[in-house]
Amino acid sequence: MTVWQQAFPNGKSPQRVLVPPSPSAIFLVLTVRPGFESRAKDFLSEIAGLTRTVGFRSREADLSCVTGIGADLWARMFTAPRPRGLHPFIEQRGDVHTAPSTPGDLLFHIRARRIDMCFELARLIGDALQGAVDVADEVHGFRYFDERDILGFVDGTENPEDQGAVDAVFRHPDDVAQDSGPESILDSAEAGAEVGAVPGDGAPGYPGSTFVIVQKYTHDMAAWDALSVEEQEAAFGRHKLSDVEFAEEDKAPNSHLVLNSIEDEDGNDREIVRDNMVFGSVGSEEYGTYFIAYAADVTTTEQMLTNMFIGDPVGTYDRILDFSTAVTGGLFFVPSQDFLDDPDGELAEAGLGIGGAASAKVDGPDIDDGSDDDPVADEPTDSDDPTDSDPSAPTDGSLGIGSLNRRRQ
Repeated sequence: MTVWQQAFPNGKSPQRVLVPPSPSAIFLVLTVRPGFESRAKDFLSEIAGLTRTVGFRSREADLSCVTGIGADLWARMFTAPRPRGLHPFIEQRGDVHTAPSTPGDLLFHIRARRIDMCFELARLIGDALQGAVDVADEVHGFRYFDERDILGFVDGTENPEDQGAVDAVFRHPDDVAQDSGPESILDSAEAGAEVGAVPGDGAPGYPGSTFVIVQKYTHDMAAWDALSVEEQEAAFGRHKLSDVEFAEEDKAPNSHLVLNSIEDEDGNDREIVRDNMVFGSVGSEEYGTYFIAYAADVTTTEQMLTNMFIGDPVGTYDRILDFSTAVTGGLFFVPSQDFLDDPDGELAEAGLGIGGAASAKVDGPDIDDGSDDDPVADEPTDSDDPTDSDPSAPTDGSLGIGSLNRRRQ
């Protein structure tokens, strides 16, 4: 299949989030040691070169790497207000199950048709940042049979495709044009809302950017395999062999499909793009799914997780969680490729001056968020983030990804 990606109308190029399904992946989550923020910022501009260097050895392997930045690191690494929507992962604590929030400053989502290509790039990233970071989590994922998860169901069926995937994932200039300007920063701060307006680049986020949420789930395979096929199908809301969904009236209220179907106030589906992978170890008997979801409106993914762990209505949690345990949880901002190549230049273009870093920070605007606490550490409420509605679809047809035949749940 052919996958192509154009720059946005303002010339911004997104990272390679939307690529054909890859047989292999490495998910690398790092924490940056205090005092090494400048080194981490400088490394952002080196990632593309490292990826090209490794990828040139086997172009047919289609090596790619998506880089995400966590809320805590943003606050330590840049003087600029963090993008609206970027905050620490919100823990979901239900009556029975919990989705924890775990440390993570940098996410590298490495994909290729060969695991050795993924490993070589991950190794070079580790070498380049040696002494400056610690590995918080590392998962080597693989595609399992006909795109099924370890539980035996096709994973990714509900992913949008083609232009729909672009609209669901990337922030478009039309989406970020509202509420821009220095006044919106102060207005948001005075109201006690999340500080994230970006003068000249829009309050919700940067054009060509997106957000990603990751979770590592381990499965109780013995308990799952003890269920009948009919019980497993009821938990998902679809047939196991054919992957055909149950009729709406036949879906259990606590089935995975019901709780992950999110609509806006007009009844339109709020979509995300998943690229989940299977991982496992026979020796440790650890078998799991690495959940990764990209969305321009991160509240869509967050609402899905709330439905799964808290329930909709409350108490009607996802049946699959009786067999799957979330052990990590992180939220990251995925800037455009232009930002990675030159973070200070992008921030200056947005009217914010150089990015700075905690270890050598420059003076920036004194923004009072209405509290004595660091706004990054505060758990946001629904009113904190104006990105609760679906991102507006681009109208000029000038950006897109062609022939995206993706099958992800």
